[in-house]
Amino acid sequence: MRIDVVTVHPELLSGPFSHSILKRAKDRGLAEVVVHDLRDYGLGKHQQVDDYQFGGGAGMVMMIEPLDALITKLRNERDYDEVIFMTPDGDVFDQPMANRLSLKGNMIILCGHYKGIDHRVREHLVTMEISIGDFVLTGGELPAAMVCDAVIRLLPGVMNDETSALTDSFQDGLLAPPVYTRPADYKGWKVPDVLLSGHEKKITEWREAQAFERTRLRRPGLLGE
Repeated sequence: MRIDVVTVHPELLSGPFSHSILKRAKDRGLAEVVVHDLRDYGLGKHQQVDDYQFGGGAGMVMMIEPLDALITKLRNERDYDEVIFMTPDGDVFDQPMANRLSLKGNMIILCGHYKGIDHRVREHLVTMEISIGDFVLTGGELPAAMVCDAVIRLLPGVMNDETSALTDSFQDGLLAPPVYTRPADYKGWKVPDVLLSGHEKKITEWREAQAFERTRLRRPGLLGE
């Protein structure tokens, strides 16, 4: 999988892709994230990428020409399954969406900035719009990094224990149950006996019950309540 991230602030993405699971995916040749500075495709000697909006109003708008030029160049080099725009009014990102995207091939992610992007980009070039929640950030860089992380960690071979991703919160529509490690007794705070029993069936039943109860209390909407 290759993900091309388009931004006017590439320095904001220098850290997330250089560590932990994302770095491991790159080192193993399983995924590649390439960050593009949109200003390299800007207009004129000042490499302009934004302008005032028609009709007046506060805030600058990212221009269509630089975005179209970069997207066209990338599409001429390889096939892409999705051109994604990170925007507060997109479809809210969740685990099922991450699962679906992990089955894709190459993707382009556009990071909005300023007041947004020329709407013609969204009408004619973008295939998917994603939001990470009902709030506004300075730009789409952090949301793009979150999407990359959530998707790439699901690729076969990225995680040392592939079953770990399958037991994450939301994979079965429930929150994950509590987890514990050594020591079994710390300051009198004890690990539940069932987890020390070695009885696999009882442990599974306990975890399922805990997952359901935590979801009922914390995120009842996931249960349709």
